[in-house]
Amino acid sequence: MSSSIASGAVEARPGFLSKERIIAKSGFNRWLVPPAALAIHLCIGMAYGFSVFWLPLSKAVGITAARACPADMGFISQVFSSQCDWPISLLGWAYTLFFIFLGCSAALWGGWLEHAGPRKAGLVSAVCWCGGLLISAFGVYTHQIIFMWLGSGVIGGIGLGLGYISPVSTLIKWFPDKRGMATGMAIMGFGGGAMVGAPLAASLMTHYASPEGVGVWQTFVVMAIVYFIFMVGGALSYRVPPTGWKPEGWVPVVKKTNNAMITNRHVHVSRAWKTPQFCLVWLVLCLNVTAGIGILGMASPLLQEVFGGKLLGNSLSFNQLDAGQLTQIAAIAAGFTGLLSLFNIGGRFFWASFSDYIGRKTTYFVFFVLGCVLYALVPTLSQMGSVAMFVFAFCLILSMYGGGFATVPAYLADLFGTQMVGAIHGRLLTAWAAAGVFGPVLVNYLREYQLSVGVPKADVYNLTLYILAGLLLLGFLCNLLVTPVADKHFMTEAELFVERALGNDRVVADNSPAMEWRAAPGSAPLVALAWLAVGIPIAWGVWSTLLKTAVLF
Repeated sequence: MSSSIASGAVEARPGFLSKERIIAKSGFNRWLVPPAALAIHLCIGMAYGFSVFWLPLSKAVGITAARACPADMGFISQVFSSQCDWPISLLGWAYTLFFIFLGCSAALWGGWLEHAGPRKAGLVSAVCWCGGLLISAFGVYTHQIIFMWLGSGVIGGIGLGLGYISPVSTLIKWFPDKRGMATGMAIMGFGGGAMVGAPLAASLMTHYASPEGVGVWQTFVVMAIVYFIFMVGGALSYRVPPTGWKPEGWVPVVKKTNNAMITNRHVHVSRAWKTPQFCLVWLVLCLNVTAGIGILGMASPLLQEVFGGKLLGNSLSFNQLDAGQLTQIAAIAAGFTGLLSLFNIGGRFFWASFSDYIGRKTTYFVFFVLGCVLYALVPTLSQMGSVAMFVFAFCLILSMYGGGFATVPAYLADLFGTQMVGAIHGRLLTAWAAAGVFGPVLVNYLREYQLSVGVPKADVYNLTLYILAGLLLLGFLCNLLVTPVADKHFMTEAELFVERALGNDRVVADNSPAMEWRAAPGSAPLVALAWLAVGIPIAWGVWSTLLKTAVLF
């Protein structure tokens, strides 16, 4: 009887959300996986574009103008009041919570994701992100900001973390020959989420705006529905390769070149984060992101205050411009911000793909050396009045900021192996959370200090830029110290067997004909449709951004 039970257990069909259920069969086209990842990343990437809601929400009660709270009203009373409008400083906490909970959830549940698989993680991400938007809609409808913080900030932030790391391990295993390019494609989607979502949100708010409301809660509901459809479609499209699979004819780099920086073994996440290599790569990412994110948040005022009237062809300083001229340069600065977003997105794909040829460590050396030089040169470029060179320098800097995010998963896979790279990447994202606090605080507070001691607005960012250059120099030194992981940290064959069993990985024997395969010939139309589904929104977002950017020229 016991044998029959055991036999039945073996033959039982895995559940719909099980990782076993999505193990690909021979002939599966691996190019179907990147658009599935993009479908999720384009939706959660709207977190970058949430500032489009701040101004409408700051007058949600007054409708045409903000209804200020009484001057003597305390913080707690403001939070729970439905009779006066929320200041942008209160709304901004949702943005901060996004990235705190992104880093925390990715670190906490990265190991679970490796065992549960990307389908289950993607669906949980969809429920959290889209459910958070619905809770936020309720918060706007009832004018209770606590629901905004809980919905988008906390629950949505958890969805961000799980959605962000859900495809990393899967893509790296499907593209061992193009690790950087594969992760670059997906993480490019996160950078492009705001490029698609922000103009969509603006259009929806315009459509739903009325004398009774600013149209935000309706916009949240519509976007939650649209995003849920895309994210579920992406999650259900995920497939994982059987363990041991490789592209037809591919020879691992570690065997082909004997590159000590690329391992064919695996480190468990519980050991990886205790290694010096993890700590150094954590600092590498944190310092690169700190330098980029601080400037990204201040790009618009930076261009306006540094160049002032030069943007309009005159020699007036920012403080000497009249209201009409200030409006003109604000439009030019908005175009500058749009251009930076395009380079941020493009850099994620370009630099990550380039790292496949020159190596991850060398790629980060380029980031730090070139970034340090550019930050140090920017004050000189501003004194020269060279707007074109100034804009070019920052575009290149922001391309490397995005490239740092997209290259780091492949860097981790090279150092720690692919078995638990998603979980290791999740823990590394705490560096993003730290940089998200440190970078803006550094730039904003230094700016305020410089103004308080009488530094002209045109020169107020110089000290900040030199400090950021110093941070990149420190990042260069950290990257220099990264060496191959010591043998003692790698899993033994027995430990690896247990880990693969926990993850329901189906192992293909080395001598099996299923060890490698080429895509089935009839899969090309399906691949084209999948890429169209994500390519059309991306193309629309790029076009919308280019229209705004045209003002800059």
